[in-house]
Amino acid sequence: MPMAMDDTSSHHSPSPVVFFLLGGLAALVIVVILVLVLGKFIKASKLHKLLAKKGTSQAADFFSGNLRTVSYFEFQQLKKATKNFHPGNLLGRGGFGPVYKGKLQDGRLVAVKKLALNKSQQGEPEFLAEVRMFTSIQHKNLVRLLGCCSDGPQRVLVYEYMKNKSLDHILYGKTDQFLPWSTRYQIILGIARGLQYLHEDSHWRIIHRDIKASNILLDEKFHPKIGDFGLARFFPEDQAYLSTTFAGTLGYTAPEYAIRGELTEKADIYSFGVLVLEIISCRKNTDLALPSEMQYLPEYAWKLHERSKVLDLVDPKLGESGYVEDEVLQAIHVAFLCLQPHPNQRPPMSEIVAMLTSKTQRREIPAKPVFLDRNRIKDERLSWEAISQAFPSPLCSESPGIMTQLPTQLDLTYSSSTK
Repeated sequence: MPMAMDDTSSHHSPSPVVFFLLGGLAALVIVVILVLVLGKFIKASKLHKLLAKKGTSQAADFFSGNLRTVSYFEFQQLKKATKNFHPGNLLGRGGFGPVYKGKLQDGRLVAVKKLALNKSQQGEPEFLAEVRMFTSIQHKNLVRLLGCCSDGPQRVLVYEYMKNKSLDHILYGKTDQFLPWSTRYQIILGIARGLQYLHEDSHWRIIHRDIKASNILLDEKFHPKIGDFGLARFFPEDQAYLSTTFAGTLGYTAPEYAIRGELTEKADIYSFGVLVLEIISCRKNTDLALPSEMQYLPEYAWKLHERSKVLDLVDPKLGESGYVEDEVLQAIHVAFLCLQPHPNQRPPMSEIVAMLTSKTQRREIPAKPVFLDRNRIKDERLSWEAISQAFPSPLCSESPGIMTQLPTQLDLTYSSSTK
């Protein structure tokens, strides 16, 4: 009997080996947790140092406590994800570099924008601006920045992957995809809501400066998201406008900004008006291959309006699939309001969203929008003073930053001629 008891006791006693294994496992778990925490701390520290570059004392203000939403990636990690930035993974080319499709180790698909930096570090301000911007804003109609990388000369931004790429692929015939009217209206409204957030609802008042079809990305359900914030500007609340040199895309640019460098959120609203007309007609805002009167889209749309034939602007394929006429007319009307000659005549984005969502149509009579006047371009004696007289500033223009000559990038001039 005693021996039986001893056998039972020894059978239930934990072996020293078990204690050793459990202790080792616990130590391993602790080490892994410490490595993960330390890794995140180091990456967050790198991100803080990156965003604080150039000695800006306001760097902390840009963070707004949202750095936790942005990860820091190693360049080799992104190189592997894109298969060494293989041409087969190229999604498109932006103003500051190519964008590649990538697959992270956890299986997530991402869009990787590799900024083209030359020896003079051109593009560095745009890189820092975009990272700072995305640490301050979040909205369902804005592309989400997942992370960034700054490794030697390499500057890389990592975004959520958008399955249906950019809107220009569909509008300009780069794909066989067709958007029915309900989807196009959803896209117009989504862009409007994204801009309303930037201009009126975010912690900062932000001007995008480059609203165009190639900067509108579409997810798997064709919900629009505004991307590419490299040219965006924070707008001080105590200023009527910013004085800055021209940056953006001709054809979408508001006249007061292109000619005098006066930048307000109304410049984005003008660009939105052009984009709405593109979505409705499924064509570029400027197409020199078309007959003369059709080459510039806003000008052509207004001529059709004057002839009471504005529905001729609608994409012919929409005529085959059907569309809601009242919604199309309302969208065109909104576009004309956005294209008004003076900034203070253009409605804020909150009013535009209300007009697009209200069943009661508001019918303010828009003035004739501003157009590109090709005849004035031929006049070699054309001066900045002559052009600016056609667009007297409704704002005080005594700021020393106002341009005194046409930007060198411009090869076209704006006119509100009533031919």
